[in-house]
Amino acid sequence: MKIEIWSDVACPWCYIGKRRFETALAAFPHRAAVEVQWRSFQLDPSLPEHYDGTELDYLSTRKGMAPAQVAGMFEHVAAQASGEGLNYRFDDVVVANSFTAHRLIHLAAAHGKQSAAKERLLSDHFEHGRDIGSRDYLTSLGLDLGINASEVDELFSSDKYADDVRQDFAEARALGVSGVPFFVIDRKFGLSGAQPAETFTAALEQAWQESHPLVMVDAGADGPDSGACGPVGCAV
Repeated sequence: MKIEIWSDVACPWCYIGKRRFETALAAFPHRAAVEVQWRSFQLDPSLPEHYDGTELDYLSTRKGMAPAQVAGMFEHVAAQASGEGLNYRFDDVVVANSFTAHRLIHLAAAHGKQSAAKERLLSDHFEHGRDIGSRDYLTSLGLDLGINASEVDELFSSDKYADDVRQDFAEARALGVSGVPFFVIDRKFGLSGAQPAETFTAALEQAWQESHPLVMVDAGADGPDSGACGPVGCAV
């Protein structure tokens, strides 16, 4: 069973949704047969490489939201994150374009480190105030993941993996994805948003049942020797 997750590393609900999904997956009996693939999405592709201001400034000026409204939203989201064991620090968030970070995730996928890269980027962005658009930071992260520095350097000297990121964007549009996180199971089931773990559990179970239907053997054997009981009694 394959699960594709469209998300942005600059999306606070995406990290919360990741944790809730992981909670459900950890308890799923068939988790060993589940493949998870992270797909790229950008909430604001027009964001400059680096934004000269805080997260509150960015949302209030570029999104037209009142500062008090943004502050209240931060409190609500931080409380939700805390419930999943995450420590959001919106005052320390560095606002930056996430495109190169998404390219790094694709590079990490080529080394079997996609999930680790996604986790670090989200944590470093929302919990540790790291600059996800910084060459120094992305190079350091790549090294931490066991990727050669020269391969990370290619992200800044070429357009490597840029087409892969754009292809993720295009597939999201084709599927009708307009917000993230967005979870797609076997290209049959879609879940939008940071749903409760129980919702993810129900979706996993339904998708598994559809892809692994129960096959009856000798279903037509219902005579006196069938050895079965039913609403009208038992075979004798």
